[in-house]
Amino acid sequence: MAPIKDETLDALRDLVSKLESRVEQLEAKLQSAGGEGSGRQSKVPSESMRMILIGPPGAGKGTQAPRIKEKYSACHLATGDMLRSQVAKKTSLGREAKKIMDQGGLVSDEIMVDMIKNELDNNSECKYGFILDGFPRTVAQAERLDKMLQEKQQKLQHAVELQIDDGLLVSRITGRLIHPASGRSYHKIFNPPKESMKDDITGEPLIQRSDDNADTLKKRLATYHQQTTPVVNYYQKTGIWKPIDASQEPGQVWKSLLNVFQENKSSSTTKTGSLLSKIGLRN
Repeated sequence: MAPIKDETLDALRDLVSKLESRVEQLEAKLQSAGGEGSGRQSKVPSESMRMILIGPPGAGKGTQAPRIKEKYSACHLATGDMLRSQVAKKTSLGREAKKIMDQGGLVSDEIMVDMIKNELDNNSECKYGFILDGFPRTVAQAERLDKMLQEKQQKLQHAVELQIDDGLLVSRITGRLIHPASGRSYHKIFNPPKESMKDDITGEPLIQRSDDNADTLKKRLATYHQQTTPVVNYYQKTGIWKPIDASQEPGQVWKSLLNVFQENKSSSTTKTGSLLSKIGLRN
């Protein structure tokens, strides 16, 4: 076979580059058309988001998760808020959960798994992905989650651990303020709302949770570390675990999260390779 001339290679590279660009344009048009046709959600994310946020009470999950939800149009399933909603409604699950939560314990695997599965199957906000906050808390729950996603032919993309020293959490927790409807969190000193005791977006009143006190926190932290450390080890073995220093101010933590997401995207692109790489025209 005669060698390919440099000018022929250049022409092929130019052609393939144009084809790649055209494919991207067509994909963008399809995504736009899908968003308009649904009538329910105009924003169609360019990529899906399937992740869990790991961290002790007060690490900042309630601050960061709504930002991820907004950027990636994913649902935010905060199991603590979901359980408290059941408690407020005084359902049988809520009454059972209240006894355990008041003692600083964790609700059983079966209850948690069923609650999450119901949301992933029926919550329309989970169409483009999810952020799990407070689940899984045990290896058994992590294995059940993998099985759930496998049945949907999906995989978890990120397991991000917000790491912070227990000693710093007391001051964070005792000053924490919550907007019940959205799960947005503030802090009287470190991240105060624009107007005292009112949510920045809705203007609705903020609350301080009854279990946000030093004594209950110590029990919750002991339980958290005992059950969650094996979960961290589980995801470290899968290669999707990433640690983030949660003692930083919220804006810096957000930048660290975006870096994690970008690293994963770059890694995926490198692994898959462009069309040029696949046909041997790019080193």
